[in-house]
Amino acid sequence: MEHTNQDQYNEPELLENNLDIRTSKTSTSRLFFLLGFFGYFVFCWAGCYSLFQHKFKDNSDVKVPGNTLYDPKYK
Repeated sequence: MEHTNQDQYNEPELLENNLDIRTSKTSTSRLFFLLGFFGYFVFCWAGCYSLFQHKFKDNSDVKVPGNTLYDPKYK
């Protein structure tokens, strides 16, 4: 069988790269799992931190009018 010079250029030689996420399904799924896990973790941590920063602060020296108590005191 004869090989011509044009046969070399019809199909480029493909090199397998295990670090390329487009060809390695294991690497891709691991990457997406870790991105999702750490994204969820940061989202939950930020929500808890925000709740901690905006927590209820007791203010016991609020003056409540006597007529609005459970047992109202009238004049």
